[in-house]
Amino acid sequence: MKRPSRLIFHIDVNSAFLSWECVYRLQKDPDALDLRTIPSAVGGDASTRHGIVLAKSHLAKQYGVTTGEPLAQAMRKCPGLVVVPSRFDFYIQCSRRMMELLEEYTPDHEKFSIDEIFLDMTDTIHLFGDPIETADRIRKRIKEELGFTVNIGISVNKLLAKMASDFKKPDLCHTLFPEEVPLKMWPLPIRDLFFVGSSAQKKLENLGIRTIGQLAAADVTLLKTHLGQSYACLIHQYANGIDDDPVCEKEPVNKGYGNSVTLSRDISDLESANQVLLSLCETVGARLRADHVRGSSLCVELRDWSFKDQSHQMTLPEATDSTSLLYQYACRLLKECWDGRPLRLLGVRAGKISGDDFSQLSLFVDPASRKKQEFEKTVDAIRRRYGIDSIKRASFLKKDAITDHAASKQKHLSRPKKET
Repeated sequence: MKRPSRLIFHIDVNSAFLSWECVYRLQKDPDALDLRTIPSAVGGDASTRHGIVLAKSHLAKQYGVTTGEPLAQAMRKCPGLVVVPSRFDFYIQCSRRMMELLEEYTPDHEKFSIDEIFLDMTDTIHLFGDPIETADRIRKRIKEELGFTVNIGISVNKLLAKMASDFKKPDLCHTLFPEEVPLKMWPLPIRDLFFVGSSAQKKLENLGIRTIGQLAAADVTLLKTHLGQSYACLIHQYANGIDDDPVCEKEPVNKGYGNSVTLSRDISDLESANQVLLSLCETVGARLRADHVRGSSLCVELRDWSFKDQSHQMTLPEATDSTSLLYQYACRLLKECWDGRPLRLLGVRAGKISGDDFSQLSLFVDPASRKKQEFEKTVDAIRRRYGIDSIKRASFLKKDAITDHAASKQKHLSRPKKET
C-alpha cells in the first residue's frame, strides 16, 4: 500500500456515555446486566437537565430513540426503556485512560471531545506497520484493556477520517481516502456531511442539493448567495474532501477578555442563544472599557449537550470596546457555525488587545455608533455608582430569561476594593 503524504486516524467511542456506564457497572459487579444488550439510555440529571437522552443503546435506537430528546418522549417510543443517571466523573476517567493509551502511538494528537480524538500518524506509522492493521490493533486494545468499543476512521486529513469513523458501527475500522470519496461519501445524504446542520440542510435541499456529491458539484457562487461566503466555501471544500486543518492541541488565547456561562438548561433556538451572547458581551465590553483597551478579534465558543466543543472567530474591521458591536459580530459568528444542536455552554472572547489611546481613523464614522459608545460609557458610570443591577436591558426583565443581564457579573465585573 502506497504511503500517503499524511495519515490521520479519528477514534470515536461507540455510544460513549452508555458504554462507560456499562464499564462502571460491570467493574462493580461482573454479573450485572450489560445495558448495551437491552433498550437503555443514560438520562443525566432529570432535575437540572430536564431529562434529556445523553446516550442510547443500539436496541433503543431501533425504537426511534434519539440522542438529545426529552426522556418522556423517548419512553413513549420505547415503554420498556431502562434509564440510568449519568456519572460524569467516571466518564472523564475513561476518556483519560483512552487518551493515555493512544499517546503511545504518536505525540501528535488533538482531543476533539470527551469521546473523540485525532491522531496524526504520518511520522510514526513506520514504527507499527500497515495503517489498517495498526488501527485494528488499537481498536482491539481499547476493547480488551478498557472494556469499551470504538470506531476508527483512516484517511489523509481530519475531515475524511472523521467521516470514515461514522460509517457502519460499532467496533469497526473504515478508510476514506480521496480516491474512495466518490464511492463512499458522495452518495450520502447532505446532512451526513460534517458541519452541515438542519438549517443548512433545508436551504440546500431547497436548491435541489440532497447528496454530498451534488454539493461537491454545485456552483460555489450560488451557494454563497444562500449560505454566506465563508460557510459556503467551507462546506463545498468539505464535500470535495478538502481539509488542510492540522492535528494539534488548541492553544488557549494568551491575552484576551472573555466570559462564558454554563446554562441552567440546554437551548436550541437562536433567540435564546443570542440573548446569552448579549449577556456575555455586556461583561466583556464593560471590562474592556474599564481597562481602557479594545479588542481586534472576537471568538464565540460553544459546548453542546454531548460536551463537544467548537469555536469560531474573526478579525474585526476595527478594534472596539463597544458592547453593541461585540454583540453584532458574536451573533454573526454564532449563525455561521452553529448547526442547532442543543447548547450547554456559550462563551465570548475578545482578543488582539490594544490600548484605547490609539485607534485608526476612518472617514466613514457612523454618528449612531458613536452615540451608542457614549451611551455605554454612561451606563458603566451608573453601574459603578449605583450597582451592576441598577440598569439593564428590557429583554432581561422577563422572568424566564435564560441568563442574567450580565453573565457571571460578580466574577467578571466586580473590582476588589482598595485598602484604605
